[in-house]
Amino acid sequence: MMPQTRPADVNAAAHERLYRALRGQVMHGELAPGAGFTLRGLGRMFGTSMTPARDAVRRLVAEGALTLSSSGRISTPELSNERIEELAALRALLEPELASRALPRAHIALIERLQIINAANAEAVARQDAVAYIRSNLEFHRTLYLRAQAPAMLAMLETVWLQLGPTMRVLYGRMQRTEPPRNHRIILAALRAGDEPGLRLAVRTDVTRGLRMLVT
Repeated sequence: MMPQTRPADVNAAAHERLYRALRGQVMHGELAPGAGFTLRGLGRMFGTSMTPARDAVRRLVAEGALTLSSSGRISTPELSNERIEELAALRALLEPELASRALPRAHIALIERLQIINAANAEAVARQDAVAYIRSNLEFHRTLYLRAQAPAMLAMLETVWLQLGPTMRVLYGRMQRTEPPRNHRIILAALRAGDEPGLRLAVRTDVTRGLRMLVT
């Protein structure tokens, strides 16, 4: 006899699916700052009941990916200038350190993979595709930082990326990019040369330069 699927298992699977999908949308700038949701609407969108939607929202609120007002309104973060500066400072601290820790393990296969991702990033710029640009940009950085073998630090960084996702969409529109980030090429060159100071500087410049435009 085949084992029966319990309702709790169904809800857990639905919760995880909704959580992953909505988390990706927020992180990659698919949603504008202040975009609102209802639990019922999320349930309809993802074909789930209210319980998985509620659990996924609670988890994302805890990570800073969504906000929940006292009236129960669910929305993506709308960041003040002070909050943007704080998150930019966190990126400037965490990302050069992760890149530095990854450098001893930055073998040719990793560099070639980063080059492929950067080519996809350039294609997104050429298409003026903001979501694809943000997704490939974060993939470039995450692929490098995974080699740092510092999971707690990377998890902390991902919560920063989550909070910044909708704001990065606004930033992309303001920057009006016509070419991929120059600092990615400098990062790749520093990796090839084993240049830790140059790598730290290139990463710090890359992750903070654009965000400064939003607070001026």
